[in-house]
Amino acid sequence: MAKTALHRLREDLFTDAFAFRPLLPLPTERGWVRRLPVRARRYARWFPHSALTLFACFVTLATADRIGGVSGLGYAGLFVGAPLIMTMLRPVGAWWLSLAGMLFSGVFLSGYRMGDSSVNFVTYLIVVLFVALRTRPRVAVEMLVLTAAAGIFLTFFLQAFRPYGGYPGSDLFEMFALFTVVMIAVLSMRGLRESKQQVAEQTAVTEVERSRRTVLEERTTIARELHDVVAHHMSVVAIQAEAAPYRVQDTPPELAAAFQTIRENAVAALTELRRILGVVRSENPEAFADPEAPQPTLEALPSLFGNIRSAGLAVEHVTTGAVRPLPQGVELSAYRIVQEALSNVLRHAPGAEARVEVSYVLGGLGLRVVNGPPNRLAKPSPGAGHGVLGMRERVAMLGGAMTAEATEDGGYEVAAFLPVEPGEAAA
Repeated sequence: MAKTALHRLREDLFTDAFAFRPLLPLPTERGWVRRLPVRARRYARWFPHSALTLFACFVTLATADRIGGVSGLGYAGLFVGAPLIMTMLRPVGAWWLSLAGMLFSGVFLSGYRMGDSSVNFVTYLIVVLFVALRTRPRVAVEMLVLTAAAGIFLTFFLQAFRPYGGYPGSDLFEMFALFTVVMIAVLSMRGLRESKQQVAEQTAVTEVERSRRTVLEERTTIARELHDVVAHHMSVVAIQAEAAPYRVQDTPPELAAAFQTIRENAVAALTELRRILGVVRSENPEAFADPEAPQPTLEALPSLFGNIRSAGLAVEHVTTGAVRPLPQGVELSAYRIVQEALSNVLRHAPGAEARVEVSYVLGGLGLRVVNGPPNRLAKPSPGAGHGVLGMRERVAMLGGAMTAEATEDGGYEVAAFLPVEPGEAAA
């Protein structure tokens, strides 16, 4: 144990004792500084540095005046002012220099008493307190022990060589008692401050974890409802579409093909729904997602148009510009925007004709989906406008622009521009 204590003492007070550890300015977002006007905070954050510098200048001049002469000024500058300034730059080194000043005073300055050396003692006390606030509590205890040892050394060993007086025992006891009380108070305040900080940090971590668990529970509930309701109905649609041709004798080929298309779309929707449910349930959606899973791109638009046409919507497709591969996020978003826009035409404009324009232009991709007026009334739709909102979110995520508005002839137009950085290759 003694060997460990000596090793820690050497590590704390001897190894790199004069290492550069600057005192940081006060944080402007905490404490009394945040209550000040914004302009005043810029100066208030340097208050400890300014106050300590002014105090160092004052005690240096006071000590030099008390001792007198050039030697007094040199002593005051080296052992009084310099340690105070060094506490802001090299705290452990400042303590060593201040302790050396105390020993120098006790050995070489005649008539040294606590009553007429109050400036030196207060200086040493302030240095020790600043160092204790800037280092670990263990370092403060070690400084306390070495301070006591230095006082005992002066009292019991130097009296034999100082017939005119040394460090009296009463003075030593008073100084050490005051030093110990102040040190305990400072360490207690520091411990209380650190405890409050730890409690605040733990509270913040707990709040984040509680919010994360709440979001995860909500996502699990949504996933359960989607699975129990949507997945069930889509499964029934797929099964009924597969069985329907066998319930009718001599099923026309067109009807059988329509049922087959319904089944394929239902199965594709189920597959996509299961993937989404897995992402929603997972605590780490990015880790759950399969990077190798195929995502629809603009090359899949002809297949999408085929499904839309089989549902009764006439679609015209026009592509302009030099076709080139685009980043995966742009391709996927463009496909989803066209898909959602055509789905809206099916729901809200029955019998209308749609036109899809895909423009490869310099700096990005342009999309335009426009439809004419419906030729019959649309059935009530349970939608709540989430489709247009989803398209806007996709465009905003890529830093693009989008408009969605009615046309003069009673139709509707969705136009979007998805920017692509020059030279950005497909992902």
